[in-house]
Amino acid sequence: MTRMKRVLTCVLCAVLLLCETAALADDSYDLNKDGFSTSYTYGYDYWGDVIASPDAYRVETVIDSVDLGLDLLDGKRMSKPQALFARGNDLYICDTGNNRILQVRREASGKYSLTRVIDKVTGAEPEAIKSPYDVYVDEQDNIYVADYGNFRVIKMDKDLNRILEFTKPSDATFDQNLDFLPKKIVIDAAGRLYALVQNVNKGLVKYENDGTFTGFIGANEVIVSTGEYIWKRYFQTQEQRNKSEAFVPTEYENIYMDKDGFIYATNTVFDEYDLKWDNAKPIRRLNGIGTDILIKNDRYPPIGDLYWEEGSQSQEYGPSRLTDVTVFDNDIYVMIDRIRGRVFGYDSQGIMLWAFGTKGNVDGAFTGAISIEHIGYDLYVLDQLKGSVTVFTPTEYGSTIYSAIETYQDGDYDASAELWTAVMKQNANYAMAYRGIGRALLRQDKFKEAMEYFERAHDRDNYGRAFKLYRKEWVEKNVWWIVLILAALLLIPVISGRVNRMKWEVIMHEQNKVHKDGN
Repeated sequence: MTRMKRVLTCVLCAVLLLCETAALADDSYDLNKDGFSTSYTYGYDYWGDVIASPDAYRVETVIDSVDLGLDLLDGKRMSKPQALFARGNDLYICDTGNNRILQVRREASGKYSLTRVIDKVTGAEPEAIKSPYDVYVDEQDNIYVADYGNFRVIKMDKDLNRILEFTKPSDATFDQNLDFLPKKIVIDAAGRLYALVQNVNKGLVKYENDGTFTGFIGANEVIVSTGEYIWKRYFQTQEQRNKSEAFVPTEYENIYMDKDGFIYATNTVFDEYDLKWDNAKPIRRLNGIGTDILIKNDRYPPIGDLYWEEGSQSQEYGPSRLTDVTVFDNDIYVMIDRIRGRVFGYDSQGIMLWAFGTKGNVDGAFTGAISIEHIGYDLYVLDQLKGSVTVFTPTEYGSTIYSAIETYQDGDYDASAELWTAVMKQNANYAMAYRGIGRALLRQDKFKEAMEYFERAHDRDNYGRAFKLYRKEWVEKNVWWIVLILAALLLIPVISGRVNRMKWEVIMHEQNKVHKDGN
């Protein structure tokens, strides 16, 4: 009996110890209600499970109204800011509620200072800007403002002199009953303007550099199931059809133009059940004719978080709503989720590199993330409710990932493999590191070794590519052995047949001879 008590006591102690360890682990990761940590960087493995990783970014500073001296300037703190734009070392903040744009410069010391307040267009008759929702500065330092409250997009030179206005098209394809309310704008290298206009669901409104309206591009696709179409077409009355939801495209949420002139567009209106089937397409890369050419070579499409409380009435526990995107020169794109304040990074193949962020009032957390930009690899996230910009800078881990990707793109595959090995030492569960080493080995014609790394990364496509090349290489190296074996396989039956035939003839000859001698 005493022995049994001792055994039970040991088992109980072990259970309590495990529970305590689990509790400590949970506390250290600070899991929220939807199962994700709010205090660490994470990613997903091949099976879609959340995997913690070293931090890819850390908070460098937070820029707010006090830091910019707005209290001393005019007493007006940032009010409902809506957008960020970066050109060189200048950061432009659309202080929408105060009808102005704040031009902020990043000094060599790492500090940020307010250099100019843009609140009017100068010229013969200065005119105030009203509710600017977006700003864009081209390479000639011309400034474009989505002057929402004045129903136009205004183009100014660097001294704020009026150059051109883009206003509501008089074309029949544009509903003349609608006000022209530009919310987001991008400009290509030829000076053509693409505007995301409120209440216009035909796509982006396109203008030539002289202000001529030339149509729409990139309208959102309408996804309608066969059952929905048949039900609405043949079984609903006209009154029911009028009351039911129309099959019309939705508007985009935001747009960004990369260095090659492709437009990245985010979409936050979709059926959550379409996400993992890649029908919702919350992020797209549009070419000149509006076709989505975003590459998606991972098991899951780029949708942000892979798990959420499906069918939840509260958006807080629903899927990610990617409200803005920015793109690095190496085609890595980064998106901000307005629901849970998370930041997601993807490479050019649509593979998630890292994710971090949460909602809250501490540095690095957001209450109303609305826009994201970058200078170099530093990220800038605008919080419209806090009226602040959080600056994130890459850690050593994050910088090594970027260096590995860029080195591979530059064709230095040996150095790329070394950098990915360094990443793997910091995070042994990082499938991207195995994939990166495999791609570098593949470029070096080390097919068998590449297959091993692709297998560890569960990268079936690249594994298959490496296997085909390895098989081809093996055949070329062993072609003479293959020829000899095939020749042997062909000749042995022939020789064997002849030998057997000769034996049979000898036997028959002997039998005939015996038969004759017997007679």
